[in-house]
Amino acid sequence: MARGKSVEDGPHPVDRHVGRKVCEKRIALGYNQSDLGRAVGVTFQQIQKYEKGSNRISASKLFEIARFFHTDIGYFFQGFQGEAQAGMAEEPTGFDHDFPATRQSVEIARLVPQLPPQKQKLALDLIRALHAARED
Repeated sequence: MARGKSVEDGPHPVDRHVGRKVCEKRIALGYNQSDLGRAVGVTFQQIQKYEKGSNRISASKLFEIARFFHTDIGYFFQGFQGEAQAGMAEEPTGFDHDFPATRQSVEIARLVPQLPPQKQKLALDLIRALHAARED
């Protein structure tokens, strides 16, 4: 089965989305790629390929990953509104997942919503200032 329209298209949007969700969940739970690989019987290199979306995760492996993370399989598809709902439309551009999740970015994403709105704005201003300083 073809992954996309041509070889140049790269990983299928669903494979990329599911891989990102695996990566985000793994980091949020404090596991490294080797831990997850051992738990589901693959190498850490295979986990890397899953997380990038370059290799598809089989149904049985996704089941094992979900069981290891103590989550529903549906978790890995949450937020995907691409081809399945829009008939070959592009993924929504509201949230950019092109950068790999890090422990810090996952923790920021988890903690900031717990702050009052004014402190969320201050955190955002700080991050924007740090980003702008990086480009100078």
